[in-house]
Amino acid sequence: MEQALQAAIEGARLSSTTDDDWARLHERAARELPRLTDLFRAVYGDSERTDRELELLVAQLATSWQTRPAELRALDAAREADPDWFTSNRMLGGVIYVDRYATDLRGVSPRIPYFQELGLTYLHLMPLFLAPEENSDGGYAVSSYREVSPALGDMAQLTALAAELREAGIALVVDFIFNHTSNEHEWAQRALNGEREFEDYYWVFDDREMPDAFERTVREIFPDDHPRSFVPMPDSPDGTRTGRWIWATFHTFQWDLNYSNPAVFRAMAGEMLFLANQGVDILRMDAVAFIWKQLGTQCESLPEAHLLIRAFNAALRIAAPAVLFKSEAIVHPDEVIQYISPEECQLSYNPLQMALIWNSLATRDGRLLQQALERRHALPAGTAWVNYVRSHDDIGWTFADEDAAELGIDGYSHRRFLNSFFVDRFPGSFARGVPFQDNPKTGDCRISGTTASLAGLEAGDAGAIDRIVLAHSIPLSTGGVPLLYLGDEVGQLNDYTYIADPAHRDDSRWVNRPPYPADLYAQRHDVTTAAGMLYSRLTRLLAVRRTTPEFAGGTLIAFDARNPHVIGYQRPGAGTRVVCFANVADDPQTVTALTLSGLPATGQDLIVGGTIDLRRDLVIPAHGIVWMRVAA
Repeated sequence: MEQALQAAIEGARLSSTTDDDWARLHERAARELPRLTDLFRAVYGDSERTDRELELLVAQLATSWQTRPAELRALDAAREADPDWFTSNRMLGGVIYVDRYATDLRGVSPRIPYFQELGLTYLHLMPLFLAPEENSDGGYAVSSYREVSPALGDMAQLTALAAELREAGIALVVDFIFNHTSNEHEWAQRALNGEREFEDYYWVFDDREMPDAFERTVREIFPDDHPRSFVPMPDSPDGTRTGRWIWATFHTFQWDLNYSNPAVFRAMAGEMLFLANQGVDILRMDAVAFIWKQLGTQCESLPEAHLLIRAFNAALRIAAPAVLFKSEAIVHPDEVIQYISPEECQLSYNPLQMALIWNSLATRDGRLLQQALERRHALPAGTAWVNYVRSHDDIGWTFADEDAAELGIDGYSHRRFLNSFFVDRFPGSFARGVPFQDNPKTGDCRISGTTASLAGLEAGDAGAIDRIVLAHSIPLSTGGVPLLYLGDEVGQLNDYTYIADPAHRDDSRWVNRPPYPADLYAQRHDVTTAAGMLYSRLTRLLAVRRTTPEFAGGTLIAFDARNPHVIGYQRPGAGTRVVCFANVADDPQTVTALTLSGLPATGQDLIVGGTIDLRRDLVIPAHGIVWMRVAA
C-alpha cells in the first residue's frame, strides 16, 4: 500500500512545482502518511474501497499543497519552526458576526485599526458561508463551504481580508461545520433526488425501523425544533420517493453527514483544504462530539470521532501545516479534554471555566471554579484552552455533578437555581438573561444574554462593571487564548429586537448577538461613561497581560486562599511567579497573612503599581482582583 500511496503523490505532481517544494512535500508525507493510513484504516477497515479512497485522498493532499499560495507555504514553515506560537501571552481573540459588526466583509477592513488598538491577534468570523435565507441556525446550516453568503460578499473578498488580517498580525478563524450540511447543500439536494451516491453521504432510511432503533439511546438536543433525532425527508421533486427519514441532530434543516462512508471523509477533507488555502489560520471544529454514529450508543464522543479528527489533523500536517483545529465540545468535562492534543485539536473552548465564572458571580462562592482550576485546567504540551466569559452561543451548566457533590452541592437543584437566577426569576438577581431551549420535561435550560446584561449593567446594579472586569480577568490570566465577544468590552446590552425578526424570534440566542454598538465605542475613551470606565479597566488588564511573560503557556498552580469567596492561582515564570486572586463576593474579603506566609515578604502589584506587603492580611475589595509578581 505504501507504494500505491507514493504513486498517488507522484501522479499528482504539477509541472509548476519546483524540486525544492516537491522535496518538502515528500518530507511531510513521509512523516505523516503512516499516521494518516493507520487512522484511516482504524475507522474504515482493510478493504479495496478503503485503499482506493486513501489513494484519492493522498493525491488530493498533494494537489492542494502544490496550489497553496506561496505566502501561506512560508507561513507553514514559520509555524513549524515555532509550533507554540499560539500560547504567547500576547494572544488575544475576538469574535464577531460580520453582518452585525461590520455589515459585510468589506466593512471589516476599516475595523482593523481598532482590532490593533485592542491588541487582537486572532479574529473569529462567525459562520459566513452560503446558508438558507430564513433560519440557518446562525449560519451553522451550510449550503456551500466554498461560497460566502452573498449578503456578506464573496470568497475572493474573504481571501483578501485574510491576507489583510495576516499583515496586521491577526489570525483568521472560521467555523468548519463538518457534522452536517444544510438541506440546501448540493449533496443534500442530490440525495433528495434519489442519487444513491449522495444518499450515502447522509443517514437516510426508507422506514422507521432503524431510526427507532437509534433513537432508543440518542438524546434530544433541540426539542423545541423537533423531538428525537430523525425527521421526515421531503419528497423528491418528482414525488416518487416518499416516507424516507433522515438524521438531523440539531435542526430539521441540518442533515448529519455519514462518516461511516469514507467518501464523506475525503469530500470534507477537500472542503477543509480549500478553506486553508484561502488563508484561514484556525478552523473551529463544530459539534465534534456528534460526528460518529453507532447503534446502541448515545452517538456522542465515540472513539471513532477522535480517530476521524486525528485523521483530518494528519491531512493538514501534510497539505497546510500552519492551520490549527479548535474543538467545540460542549460535553462532560472529562470528555472535553479528550479532544485536545497536538495530534487532534490543538485548541479547545473551555466551557467549564466559562460556566463556573458565572456560577461564582451568582453564588458569591468560588469553590467550584477553584476546584476546576486545580483538577481540570492542565493540558498536554503543545495545546491551549480558548478561555472566554461568553460566546455567541448560550450558557449551559456543564460542571460535573460528582465535582459539585464533593462540595455538598446537588447538581440538578443547583442548575435549576442558576437558570432561575440568570433569567431574573430569583429574588435579588442582578442578571437579565433569557432562557434558551427551556425543556419542562427534563428541567433542562440554557441561558442567553450579553456579558453586561448578565452581570447587572442592564439592571442598573452598582457592582456590574466590577463583575464584568473580574469575569474577564480569569480568562486573561489563567493561560491559553482569551476570547472577547467584541462589543462586550464597552458593555453592550441585550438586543431584544430579535423578537420582531421572523428569522430570529424562535432562537433567543440572538438576544446576545447585538449589532455594532457605535455609540458605546464612541464613548470608550470617556471614563465618565460606563462604556469608557469598562474599556479603560479592561484595556489596562490587556496591557498588563501583554507585558507579563508569566502569562504565556498554560501552566497554572492553584493557590488555596482559605476563603470560599476568593479564587487563587499562580502562574510560574523564570525566577518569578504571578499570584492572582479574585474576590467573587459583594463585600471585601481577606486573605490572611498566615495564608500568605509561604510567599516572599513583598509582591509587585501589576495592575495598579506599587508594592504589596505580604506579611500583613491582604484585603481584596468586593469583586476585586489582584495580580502580583513575587520571586519564585
